[in-house]
Amino acid sequence: MDVPLWLALLVVGVLGVKLIRPPWWFIAVLLLGGYLLADSLLAPVIDTAVK
Repeated sequence: MDVPLWLALLVVGVLGVKLIRPPWWFIAVLLLGGYLLADSLLAPVIDTAVK
């Protein structure tokens, strides 16, 4: 069974929020920080490190 990545991330995110109960500002900082890092000069470095 092939599950799209966005669906898997959504399910993991929802379960993480329900089980761990982090503050909403922490979630917002993580999402905004990840978005900004993806468009930064560090994106190629992160990409090679992940691969």
